[in-house]
Amino acid sequence: MGRIIVEQHVTADGFAAGPNGELDWVDGSVSEPGPMVDLALGELEETDAILLGATTYRMFIGYWPLHVARNDPLAEPINRLPKHVLSSTLSEAPWGHHAPATVETGGPAEIADRLKDKYERDIILWGSLQLASALLEAGRVDQLRLRIAPVAIGRGTPLWDAPILPRPLSLVATSQLETGQIQLTYDVT
Repeated sequence: MGRIIVEQHVTADGFAAGPNGELDWVDGSVSEPGPMVDLALGELEETDAILLGATTYRMFIGYWPLHVARNDPLAEPINRLPKHVLSSTLSEAPWGHHAPATVETGGPAEIADRLKDKYERDIILWGSLQLASALLEAGRVDQLRLRIAPVAIGRGTPLWDAPILPRPLSLVATSQLETGQIQLTYDVT
């Protein structure tokens, strides 16, 4: 049975984006060869699928399947892995010249259960703050990976899109990178 992994970049003061959705605080180490990319590539080796909300899907198709991402070390596994997009508005989810993403309709918990049954290894959810909050609230998230950037922006979009009930977390790994970023990995208990 697969695991739902919520993986988010977050500022040191807990924001997932700037006040207008800006991600300019995420430094280039997330896509340049080095410790952050090495960490991500290792995690992608344990991944069977990617889960996205419709908004994050629209952001991703503007970069990952395009020629401009060709030299990004993460492009090959991201473009190769099966992708699932939870959406009530999309009828299809093309992915450039690669296999299209599968559009999933229905409730987040139901979709998570179906994907966990379908895949044996990790299903990574990036961005998609509403979906991440809904899955955490529904008890479907198995692990959180928070990549904390060494920056405080003062205001912006909080990591969790909606109030959630308290969830016990168990710290299972920390990684401090030369770039100043820290990854905290928690199992959701």
